[in-house]
Amino acid sequence: MIVSATWLVPVLSPKLMHIPDGFLSLVATGMGWALSILALAYAVVRTNRQLGERQVPLMGVMGAFIFAAQMLNFPVAGGTSGHLIGGALAAILLGPWAGMLVMTSVVAIQALLFQDGGLIALGANILNMAVITCLVGYSTWIWLQRIIGDRAWTKMAGVFMASWVSVFVASLACALQLGISGSSPLEIALPAMGGIHALIGIAEGLITVATMAFITATRRDLAESRPRAKQGE
Repeated sequence: MIVSATWLVPVLSPKLMHIPDGFLSLVATGMGWALSILALAYAVVRTNRQLGERQVPLMGVMGAFIFAAQMLNFPVAGGTSGHLIGGALAAILLGPWAGMLVMTSVVAIQALLFQDGGLIALGANILNMAVITCLVGYSTWIWLQRIIGDRAWTKMAGVFMASWVSVFVASLACALQLGISGSSPLEIALPAMGGIHALIGIAEGLITVATMAFITATRRDLAESRPRAKQGE
């Protein structure tokens, strides 16, 4: 079977998770915007209820850190590169809803000022890199803490796995959007995105663990100031 090389462009480009304009169909674009707007509206409500005095400056610092860290690319495989996403890190430190708002601001600024991802596709990029990474990363972290406990090493193991899973799931969502849009066949997009981001997720996990370890060692109060998950959340 001969595969057109142009089909691989969306999934093997250096900016893997930033979908440019022209690659998504109207249906995928509309769904991305609709789901992102609903999630962000709920995030604003929940953040207003849960936000403490310590979270306000931390949100700004975390947004600046993630924005700067995303500018640093590292080689992955086959000439591709990846960078930190940071959704799990933001969610673990701030809670999923405040983390989601921080990540949205980072993704939006990158699209508006640096053309990382298209403006029309911004809804899908926010869905993948802000909504999904924060919800999946935080849910995975909470679930693992309940299973393996909250000792120091288990916390860091949970941070690593939460970061890895958040990147992997977000990449599959991106591949699904490209597949249903016809930009890349699903049977190519899913394994390509999943395989590459399985490797990127390892780097994401290591960077997140290093960041959490540094914060815990220097400012434990910040690491413990996030909103507590209530039963049923």
